[in-house]
Amino acid sequence: MAANNVSLCLGKESDVIVVGAGPAGLSLARALAPSGLSITVVEKQELATLAQPPFDGREIALTHYSKELMQQLDMWGKVRADEIYPLRDAKVINGYSNYQLHFEQPTMARGKPASSLGFLISNHNIRRAAYEAVQPFNNVSFIAGHSIVNVKNEAANRIEATLDNGQILSGKLLIAADSRFSNTRRQLGISAQIHDFGRTVIVFRMRHTLSNQHTALECFHYGRTLALLPLEENLTNCVITINNEHADEILAMSPAQLAADITRQLKGKLGDMHLVSTIHHYPLVGVHANAFYARRSALIGDVAVGMHPVTAHGFNLGLSGVSILAKLINEAVRKGRDIGSQSLLAQYQRQHMPHTRILYHGTNAMVSLFTNDSPPARMMRSLVLRLSNNLPPVKKLISKQLTG
Repeated sequence: MAANNVSLCLGKESDVIVVGAGPAGLSLARALAPSGLSITVVEKQELATLAQPPFDGREIALTHYSKELMQQLDMWGKVRADEIYPLRDAKVINGYSNYQLHFEQPTMARGKPASSLGFLISNHNIRRAAYEAVQPFNNVSFIAGHSIVNVKNEAANRIEATLDNGQILSGKLLIAADSRFSNTRRQLGISAQIHDFGRTVIVFRMRHTLSNQHTALECFHYGRTLALLPLEENLTNCVITINNEHADEILAMSPAQLAADITRQLKGKLGDMHLVSTIHHYPLVGVHANAFYARRSALIGDVAVGMHPVTAHGFNLGLSGVSILAKLINEAVRKGRDIGSQSLLAQYQRQHMPHTRILYHGTNAMVSLFTNDSPPARMMRSLVLRLSNNLPPVKKLISKQLTG
């Protein structure tokens, strides 16, 4: 019986302290739990919210590799089958041109037959599945409704974290997983490159009369970007990214006005549309930490890399980092080695950072081009799409990134 997961953890000593019970933090806790390490997860939200996270508008695109990782962590099977949406193929449109860069439906992914580029799962369902996956493990405890206000990693063999209620936790290793705006990262003395795009992401669901064919659509219109993420055949998650000064114009629209606006943007491609969810909005800020570890501490998820959502790498990179770090820690446990050693944490960074750095800067460069509406940039945007569509090696490379 996992009674430890329904009450406040009062213990001050743990092997691993995980700061943040989002998908990345909980995935790491689940990946480490079979090792027998004592793990304390600190989360400012209450346990009731972790058990039943509210809908937040965000749909997460997952690669086939991420599916494999979620299956290994006992998360995939905890999401209802009818709430896992296949992402068959994807198209990219520049401006109001009818020309499309098309990433076709694959036949193979990771050496196995496949019928989709990837999958879409709502963020709140991933969070709930991750929380449920750690419940069978009595060595995973939660301190909910509190946050860490100070971290001290001066000792050679342990790290200490002070909570907002004065309680002090100590452990062999601390993992920061508390968001791209992480206070823990700052407490650890790790700097980060922060790119404020000056834009707002607005997300909501629309029902429509024509089929979306399970095709994702990225429309780099002039003045805004509109992404369509297919859920059910007649249900689509709409993602608007727009300059901050114009965001209130969208948020002030009535449901009918918003539906008419999206229909107009799509030239009626999905037929009649109407809003069927709450509307959520978020600041668009990218983050890449300049180091993924400090003394007896490491960064995972958005704390390490917070991506622009246009290339859908966010949680996929987070899961990849969790997998790399968990394997290193579990191996250290098996061999009786120090789980918080500098050599182990440096190895994590060497394995994870090169890939994230390329994707982060590459994505930012692409976004900068495709949100630049000057005449030269418009021409370059069109040229990039046509070259990508007609150079098989380039297109294959991008498709491999999409499938994982």
